[in-house]
Amino acid sequence: MSRQPFDLHTFPLDGLRLIEASAGTGKTFSLAGLYLRLLVEKRLEVRDILVMTFTRAATQELRERIPGWGVDLDPAQGRG
Repeated sequence: MSRQPFDLHTFPLDGLRLIEASAGTGKTFSLAGLYLRLLVEKRLEVRDILVMTFTRAATQELRERIPGWGVDLDPAQGRG
């Protein structure tokens, strides 16, 4: 697998992607940014995006961070 520098703004949104990084490097921030790009650029619905983290702390951080960026994650309200 070839390693390339990560750029949130140009990272491809199609296909399967793996992001590996050490602790404290901004993985959760990057995941939130990619999630928002999927909502805005690909016009996906919240229910159509699977986000997986490996810690409860990262999950909680995403729940707090994404709505702070102006996205409503309540599926009952329509598009996130």
